Amino acid sequence: MELRVLQYFLAVTREQSISGAAESLYLSQPTLSRQLKELEEELGKQLMIRGNRRITLTEEGMILRKRAEEIMELVNKAENEISMSDDIIAGDITVGAGETDGIRFLAKAVRSLQEKYPMVHLHIISGDKAAVTEELDHGLIDFGLIFGDVDTSKYEYLKIPYKDKWGVIMRRDSPLAEKEKITAEDLMDKPLIISRQAFRYNELRKFFPCPQDKLNIVATYNLLFNGSLMVDEGMGYAISFDKLINVSGDSSLCFRPLEPEIEAEMNIVWKKYQVFTKVADKFIQKLRESI
Repeated sequence: MELRVLQYFLAVTREQSISGAAESLYLSQPTLSRQLKELEEELGKQLMIRGNRRITLTEEGMILRKRAEEIMELVNKAENEISMSDDIIAGDITVGAGETDGIRFLAKAVRSLQEKYPMVHLHIISGDKAAVTEELDHGLIDFGLIFGDVDTSKYEYLKIPYKDKWGVIMRRDSPLAEKEKITAEDLMDKPLIISRQAFRYNELRKFFPCPQDKLNIVATYNLLFNGSLMVDEGMGYAISFDKLINVSGDSSLCFRPLEPEIEAEMNIVWKKYQVFTKVADKFIQKLRESI
């Protein structure tokens, strides 16, 4: 399987047509069709269904698209890292992370690096712990910012001096808004909106006196902004970290911490035995200095 053919395949998935892909690649349609047919024959699977107006991927085609995107991203990453001069500190730092105020810590470190090395760039890839560690394992990101325990058999890590506090986002006119702190009993009969990964945290599971399926969970979210919109529309109470949604000033929402207090510790992690680029090595040095 050649990289060139994978690029052809990705162009077809992007354009959703043979003709559109052929035009973008400056190839003739017969040439592109032949290359795709040979790819299917090589893999022994049909990758796409050719309709009158658009291409539809089969299940095997969707799998190949995901892996092909990862392969091309790794190729581009390798080319950029190798092409950098030995005398220049420049390049990308890619971090996978969930929504957290701890991003400030990373941003401060990179901003400090950029004062000396202006060609350093930070890229944040959003995702929960499972998504972040998967991308880390595949080499698609350099670092992960994760909550909870670290698998030290696979990763090196630094504990970040930030902690996120669990609490509840609610409308200011909600009955619970009159309280300074929220207990599990306060929430037992309330419609709850939670993140899809919230109950992976042991501390939060222990907070409630009953299993998750006994709670009145009316909605879930991946991004808290979406969760806050559901709260604002009166759907329920969102369990979340503090400092992620603006609840000051004229906001119709407010945040109340849980009682007893629950804080989530975070770590920056990377694969064991990883060979760092110059810019990634400078980043780790700066984080260690900051800590």
